[in-house]
Amino acid sequence: MAHTLEGGYRLNKPESRSQTGVLVSVVTIVYNGEKYLEQTIQSVLSQSYKNIEYIIVDGGSTDGTLDIIRKYDEQLSYWKSEPDKGISDAFNKGISLATGDLVGLLNADDWYEPEAIANIVSHYEPDSVLHGNKQYWNQDGSKAHQAKPNVDILPLEMSLNHPTVFVSKSLYNKFGVFDLDYKLAMDYHLLLRLYNAGAKFLYVDRIITNMRLGGVSANIEGCYREVLKAKNEVLGNRVSHQLYYYWTMMRYRISQALSDTPLSFINSFYRTRISPIKKQY
Repeated sequence: MAHTLEGGYRLNKPESRSQTGVLVSVVTIVYNGEKYLEQTIQSVLSQSYKNIEYIIVDGGSTDGTLDIIRKYDEQLSYWKSEPDKGISDAFNKGISLATGDLVGLLNADDWYEPEAIANIVSHYEPDSVLHGNKQYWNQDGSKAHQAKPNVDILPLEMSLNHPTVFVSKSLYNKFGVFDLDYKLAMDYHLLLRLYNAGAKFLYVDRIITNMRLGGVSANIEGCYREVLKAKNEVLGNRVSHQLYYYWTMMRYRISQALSDTPLSFINSFYRTRISPIKKQY
């Protein structure tokens, strides 16, 4: 039977809120993420804003992930390693452990800009959802495009950059955490619930988070199906939801078909000139 491993300075000296200002909890979930985890950790520990608690939830990794986590044991607020029931379950574990006013979820292969949390905190209001821009990077280390959010079309599709999002802990307490029934679009389902409940979304026009391109593609079509499910569940069943689902599936398949052809420029034109979710190159 698998057992739980844990560490971090919270175990030896329970945290007291000695620093003034907004306490920001950052949660990283990871499973066999030794390749990039250290860069992720360092990006949090080197933030210019210092009133941060950092929590790592590991799903029982079998590679060198735990060695990396233990290397930073004295700088981490808390870490736990045990099997989980998937991404939503791991996120929920981290959120339940967070004691901050704001909670940010940083994936184990993404990294923050040095001023990311300072920029978020400068716009903080109680009971709010703060979010910003995301910078994509190519595998060779060169900059790709930058994605800017559009909260106005959240009822249509996932139009925020979830790794840049910080949610007030009070909103989690009031409206709940991630639904374990969602395996792919759990972030969209959560944000749509908050949006539909009237939560305040505050945009920070700065690059908050960096993400690599070229990794293993997610199940995009499965994600679109879960987006449709979330819209019907939160907003009610509507014919328009089904029609938009067909549109996004067609748009994705056309984009895939054009990506390795001389007509690939059409994709770039759409993303920069037509798409309501702007990408700057």
